[in-house]
Amino acid sequence: MVSFIVRRFLASLAVLLVASYLVYILAANAGDPLADIKETSLPAAQKDALIQQRIAQLHLDVPPFLRYFIWLGGVLGGFLGRFTLGDTIDGQHVTDALGSAMGQTLQLVTTAFIIGIIVGVTVGIATALRIYSTFDYVTTFIAFLFFSLPVFWVAVMLKQFAAINFNDFLASPEIPPLWIGVIALVSGIVWMGIIGGGWRRRLLVFGVAVLAAVGVFTYTNLTGWFNNPSLGPVVTPALAVGAAVIVTVLSTGWSNKRARWTSLSVAVGISLVLYFPLHLLFEQFGLVNLPSVIALVVLLVVLGGLAGWLWGGNDRRPQIRTGALTALFATLIVLLDRFMGSWGIYSSQVANGRPISTVGAGTPDLQGSFWITGIDSFTHLLLPTIALVLISVASYSRYARSSLLDVLNQDYIRTARAKGLTERTVIMRHAFRNALIPITTVIALDLGALISGAVLTETVFAWSGMGALFVQALQRVDLNPLMGFFLVTAVTVIVFNFLADLVYSALDPRIRVTA
Repeated sequence: MVSFIVRRFLASLAVLLVASYLVYILAANAGDPLADIKETSLPAAQKDALIQQRIAQLHLDVPPFLRYFIWLGGVLGGFLGRFTLGDTIDGQHVTDALGSAMGQTLQLVTTAFIIGIIVGVTVGIATALRIYSTFDYVTTFIAFLFFSLPVFWVAVMLKQFAAINFNDFLASPEIPPLWIGVIALVSGIVWMGIIGGGWRRRLLVFGVAVLAAVGVFTYTNLTGWFNNPSLGPVVTPALAVGAAVIVTVLSTGWSNKRARWTSLSVAVGISLVLYFPLHLLFEQFGLVNLPSVIALVVLLVVLGGLAGWLWGGNDRRPQIRTGALTALFATLIVLLDRFMGSWGIYSSQVANGRPISTVGAGTPDLQGSFWITGIDSFTHLLLPTIALVLISVASYSRYARSSLLDVLNQDYIRTARAKGLTERTVIMRHAFRNALIPITTVIALDLGALISGAVLTETVFAWSGMGALFVQALQRVDLNPLMGFFLVTAVTVIVFNFLADLVYSALDPRIRVTA
């Protein structure tokens, strides 16, 4: 392991040095960093003074092939406690500019990346298990459709229809009966394709989905739910129990009685028994903030794991896992209900009746509670996150589908089935784990590119992230922030590719990193 790490580090360092030198030379010869001063209409003496000041500030009197080593010296000075990436053309420290841009980019892309992986891999596995079905064909068509769409076009369409038109709808949030009928029919067709089965089962699913959609949207019309949304003490436990069922099926199988009782007791305990005490806690204590909410989530997850230990019997590990995961989802559902309770205040008092934002990362100088600021972050993240998720889900679902199909044709899968193992055990414990190996490669590369930002998405939604920093530095031939961008991105790629090698060995014991 040590020799592997040393070899990878030395090879990565050599690649990083050569690549950074080439990028620096090419960028230095891409334009004139003094062009903006030369094009001004200032007096000649003042213009010359500004030019000399910038030359001294950025060491422009040194040839690029030597100036690179000045920049490199600042980077290597980090080993002596004197790390620096220089200054921008405007005189700002590059480290400060990078820190601000990285925060914006991580806030924008991380959520979309996690959701894209979870949804994409889930959809890919579902289509692989129902290959050549109607669900598979429809999902494949939709995936290729979104994969082929340019992200800037998707972003613009979202701004128009998911923000502007929806904000207009909130002025009088009532869905006409015709639209309720159309939505109900589409919902029935979608759920009929997802559930599948014989025609009797399909028709039953279609009817239930249509009636459910009609009931839900009729209820929203009668109560004005869109302006004052809430899950309440009835829907919250129902969603928590549904999450408990899904967690149990995936974790141990519904036939495991101990896991089943663990998940149901945890879901009911948190979402029903603790529903009003938790809301009372949120209302009575004004010091509710992110650390305290995280501490609450951790505490309830631990209690869920403890419930699994108490129900566990001789084999406690699956029950502990099931209880902890159920507690996590149930707690998140309760928190969602509390956030929704502040939606009306945010929409009317902060957003002036137009809560879905189209630009920026947040409302400037917003002063409010944890719930109000959380909703503000959500409304600003919503559209760019959807744009990125639609594109990433399309690609991850294809990778997951092809990878799982390849694994399902292996001899050890047929052997596992011949041994009499349940289909859930075969898929979750044998096929899924090995199918993750090629997906891990893709995820590692995407994680490495994560910090580089989503240039087009940031441009459309006016986010000042890493992508915007890179484009601005490239246009102004501002080498220091450009090289800072390159350094952060390259180091991230190297680190995550190394971590991918370690994940390979964890997923497949046959793979070793000592060779």
